[in-house]
Amino acid sequence: MTSTKSEAISPLRRRMIEDMSVRRFGDKTRHDYIRSVENFAKFLGRSPDTATGEDLRRYQVHQTGSGVHPPAMNSSVAALRFFFKTTLGRADLATQLARVHYPRRLPRVLSLEDVGRLLEAAPGPGLKYKAALSAAYGAGLRASEVVALTVADIDSKRMLIRVEQGKGRKDRYVMLSPRLLEVLRAWWRQCRSQGWLFPARDPFLPITARQLNRACHMAAEVAGLGSWVTPHTLRHCFATHLLEARNEVRVIQVLLGHSKLDYVPNRIMSRRASIAVRHRCDRPVRSGHSPCC
Repeated sequence: MTSTKSEAISPLRRRMIEDMSVRRFGDKTRHDYIRSVENFAKFLGRSPDTATGEDLRRYQVHQTGSGVHPPAMNSSVAALRFFFKTTLGRADLATQLARVHYPRRLPRVLSLEDVGRLLEAAPGPGLKYKAALSAAYGAGLRASEVVALTVADIDSKRMLIRVEQGKGRKDRYVMLSPRLLEVLRAWWRQCRSQGWLFPARDPFLPITARQLNRACHMAAEVAGLGSWVTPHTLRHCFATHLLEARNEVRVIQVLLGHSKLDYVPNRIMSRRASIAVRHRCDRPVRSGHSPCC
């Protein structure tokens, strides 16, 4: 398969792109799948449609020896399985690709006080990144969902935020607390945007997830919280703090945008068990008010 930068598209690549288009794959998924097949073709040294089961085994041995992390290997497996099963119609090869099992670790979360420090340390200009990070925490949004917000998505009458085409290309509504609304209004009075809620220097474009991530790292450094803090950490904090406030797991699951109960992150269930133990021991749950809730 030729490079994505090449003007000419090989028939094999075109067929795979068509297969992904029919299934309504998102742009990022298409990009990642094409890149995974490209990497396999580079290893193979010839067209990937000539691969054998032994070639696939050698490739996975090569990935392991090269120190490729298990999540990246599993992403590669998903892409190659799609390529061989759907695009080439060779399901026999797709089944020979092994997924890698690895220990799942609970993510680290910040306390309510630390979240407040992080938001106050957000860099400028103005309140842009404080408001964006507040949305990530106060509504439990992914970074990609925060940067895609428009002014019209904020429904102050019903106290809801509309998330359009989130992960899995699904729309949903999330909570809008009075405190978060206050922060967003303060930011809007500064920018007066009619389109994107968090516009870039070019007002016709939104800030990128990378810019939001960089601003989060800068805020964490100023607040003395460590380089491990990311916008997604705030999403973990949102779910954990809601649970500690004795909200139902089902409610948190819907707010996070997870479609299945068994897809609720283990962190929530673990926290629930921990809180239950503390209740049996008559130990009160730590009180406090969320910086954005």
